[in-house]
Amino acid sequence: MLRQHVAALRGIGPRKAEILADELGIVTIEDLIYFKPRCYLDRSSIKPIKDCFVNETVTVIGTIIEKRIVGRNRKFFEVSVSDDTDTLSGVFFGGHRYFDKLFNQGDQVSFSGKISFYKNKQMVHPEFDFLDAASSIQSINTGRIVPMYRSTEKLRGAGFDSRGFRRVISQAIELFSESIKEPLEESVLRRHNLVGLRDALKAVHFPRTMHEIDEARKRIAFNELFFLQYYLALSRRAIVEDIRESGEPMDLGVFNDALKMLPFTLTGDQSRALDEIKDDILSPVPMNRMLQGDVGSGKTVVALLSACVAEARRAQTAFMAPTEILASQHYHTARTVLGDGISMALLTGSTDKEERGRILRGLADGSIRLLIGTHALIQDAVRFKELGLIIIDEQHRFGVQQRGELREKGLRTDLLVMTATPIPRSLSLTLYGDLDLSVIRQKPADRIPVKTLALPLSRIDGVYRSLERYIGQGRQAYYVLPLIEESEKVDLKSATEVYRHLKEKIFPTRRVVLLHGRMKQDEKDRIMDDFNRGDIDILVTTTVIEVGIDVANATVIVIEHAERFGLSQLHQLRGRVGRSSLQSFCVLIYPDETQEESMMRIRVIVENSDGFAIAEEDLKIRGAGEMLGLKQHGRSGGFEFADLARDYELIVAAKKEAFDAASSLGNSRDMLESIRLNPETWMEGMRVTRILSILT
Repeated sequence: MLRQHVAALRGIGPRKAEILADELGIVTIEDLIYFKPRCYLDRSSIKPIKDCFVNETVTVIGTIIEKRIVGRNRKFFEVSVSDDTDTLSGVFFGGHRYFDKLFNQGDQVSFSGKISFYKNKQMVHPEFDFLDAASSIQSINTGRIVPMYRSTEKLRGAGFDSRGFRRVISQAIELFSESIKEPLEESVLRRHNLVGLRDALKAVHFPRTMHEIDEARKRIAFNELFFLQYYLALSRRAIVEDIRESGEPMDLGVFNDALKMLPFTLTGDQSRALDEIKDDILSPVPMNRMLQGDVGSGKTVVALLSACVAEARRAQTAFMAPTEILASQHYHTARTVLGDGISMALLTGSTDKEERGRILRGLADGSIRLLIGTHALIQDAVRFKELGLIIIDEQHRFGVQQRGELREKGLRTDLLVMTATPIPRSLSLTLYGDLDLSVIRQKPADRIPVKTLALPLSRIDGVYRSLERYIGQGRQAYYVLPLIEESEKVDLKSATEVYRHLKEKIFPTRRVVLLHGRMKQDEKDRIMDDFNRGDIDILVTTTVIEVGIDVANATVIVIEHAERFGLSQLHQLRGRVGRSSLQSFCVLIYPDETQEESMMRIRVIVENSDGFAIAEEDLKIRGAGEMLGLKQHGRSGGFEFADLARDYELIVAAKKEAFDAASSLGNSRDMLESIRLNPETWMEGMRVTRILSILT
């Protein structure tokens, strides 16, 4: 019943159904019932306008008596409402043409916000809603806590505002609430003090109290978290159910030789992580592990030594990175660290036809033991003789499907995923609950902490003078911009614009070079080789250098428009320096007039060098979706009701229940296949298809 098309509801014709599907992804009755309000207005207590005073936050209801666009240079829209006791103006800056079409004289509206006074009582950018005159509808629009929804872009008879959503959602709940099935056992609900799903969905749209809203959100969030953890638990069990034959005694000679060749001593965290990985690889149960480490902590070395452990099982290794620059960096590191101890090759989209053919033959006959590359590794033509270990760097840039395609190239393969983005504990538990975790926090002993400075753009000349001094001492520098080229949409400097300015006006006698992601790979490789050799003084670039670039002599990084970057990006970029025993500097440049939220991010970076602490702050400020590049999934990384910044205890509870439930089932692979083939009918009430989209 819940999977009926929304057109089954009164008032939703073909045109409105099309708008709901195109703009909000609402196709079925279930989609509509799960459409989360963006906020709530408490209209249980409405004040007459005459009794409203400055600085009070109130809700008023009145009739529009006048509207107008005010001003010449900085225009704003003003709409006046009256409730027969007094008048009040709603003031909106920006979008005045939109508001002029939206508000009509005679409309009955509610305004909620803080009262201010300029010539008369007013609210600046109030929350607003239109009210119906019909008393049967009025009960869901006034005199209670009222949900506010994200409106469709097309309104006025074609689309939906909050009033329209309340009308159709009220109808959907009245007609279809009996079809809402409870997917959880009664004992689970009692253990965690959860309300029933049917009551929760009613309360999230038409609550009687604010406490009821919190309880409803918690219940539906538990659903989201439970099923995702259930899926991860099945995935983990499927791996554990794969048992390899122990075979002959294993020879760790290649691994031991590689350890002896290292020109440095591993840190305690590196040694501990390597021991955990080695035990997994030598175990009959395939490894499923995440290696998490802060920038500059030495994850790559641990991963490459893991490939030598795989050799003890006579297994080939595939090492996949998200960009050609990073893949090339890993390949050069492998040549340095492993020498001739293991045969290896580099495969990217830029590899020429002749070299590609040689590599494919070497993989098929087993003569190439370690293949490092990009997405090119998952192409059908890439076939291994005995793939046994998969290493994926910056794993959040690859979907589950891509990891699965690579894993299918081997039999009972070990999987090691790496991330240089420290992950908050709630996010780690939620998205990577099926992985064992190894953490590297320590930095090599000879590393001096990077000094981080934040300066307004008005002090840029001093930054130029400092750069000139350090370059004169033989150091090198990065100069990072958020854009490659100028844009009409945003008022930001571009890398090409700053490159010309620095090269021609500021440092005409220095070797200034531009690097960005749109260049051909051979040109990028040439530039990075020149920078590595010290033949470039200042590398003007974008976030193409965010991960994996390791040039010890580069001791200064200037990040202009730092307010445009997220915390994790700034921390990753800062990690490009501080890779030697020399003092390094990170200089964050921001406009003299910068919003407080942006300044808050900049202060976090200046005051913290611990990537794990920064990650927790990043999650609070930006949310999981944007933090890990899942912005299209929303603030919580795909969840509609769960909030990964504040639901840690709920995540822990849902994970325990899900893993306990999965442990009592039969063959996990059969269950996983059932979910993939029939997600809509597999577990009613869990919105399985929606939650699975988070993993892909």
